[in-house]
Amino acid sequence: MPKRKSTHASPEPEVEQATRRRSSRLSKGVEPKKEEVEAPVKQEKPKTVTAGKKGGRKAAAVKEEVNDEKKEEKEEKVEEQPPTKKTRTTKSTNSKPTTTQPPSSSPSTGTGRQYWLLKAEPLPRLENAHDVSFSIDHLRSRSAPEPWDGIRNYSARNNLRSMRRGDLAFFYHSNCPNPGIVGVMEIVKEAEPDWTALDPKAAYFDAKAKAKVEGGGENPWCLVHVEFREKFERELGLKELREWGGERGGELEGMELLRLGRLSVSKVSGREWEFLMEKAGGRTGREGK
Repeated sequence: MPKRKSTHASPEPEVEQATRRRSSRLSKGVEPKKEEVEAPVKQEKPKTVTAGKKGGRKAAAVKEEVNDEKKEEKEEKVEEQPPTKKTRTTKSTNSKPTTTQPPSSSPSTGTGRQYWLLKAEPLPRLENAHDVSFSIDHLRSRSAPEPWDGIRNYSARNNLRSMRRGDLAFFYHSNCPNPGIVGVMEIVKEAEPDWTALDPKAAYFDAKAKAKVEGGGENPWCLVHVEFREKFERELGLKELREWGGERGGELEGMELLRLGRLSVSKVSGREWEFLMEKAGGRTGREGK
């Protein structure tokens, strides 16, 4: 049964990185003249040096060099001081961050299982003369794993390819009066080519994909197989999800469903999964349930 196709997700902006440059000064050195060695007592006081004596230095020049040396010593001391709080903050911001938290796709239990959200349309709608409606009740009635086909968006397809057997996914009713999360299914078979893309009679036939395969290329589209696991007694509507997602620092603040609303296959973090399962009273994949 074909599923609802989605649109491309906008790419994330690249983060610019800046480097910090540091300059240093070199001190100047002046060799003493022969005449200055012969009169060491007088050389201790710059004012005794005459301006007309060959090879000698003017008192003003000596005073300027002394001032330069003091200035350079002061600058060297400044450079040796530890960076200020502002400098450390800037360096930490521009440098590549070190991730200490588990990946967003990993659950809080640390089992390595990934979580997803897949959309389908529960109400009748024709696509290429086919009714493409598919609900959580349709999935529950299946006696064999159901192919999740009809995905014609590359970002959504890449998510299908990333799925592994044993991953769990929310079933989301879309394009209906009350869209929202209604239950849970499990990925029981990993990605394989979506044959419906090459069938002219299928709902989401792709002529370009068919021409590519006939020319010796690969089918760009894929599908996974899923099985029903649970239907929630309390559905989590989109309006409610947006309220939770609008809370600064809340559990759903960065949820892909809310950021990439038109994407039909999206990622769900372990933190988001636990929060939503708690709200819905769900049991699948949760310890002690």
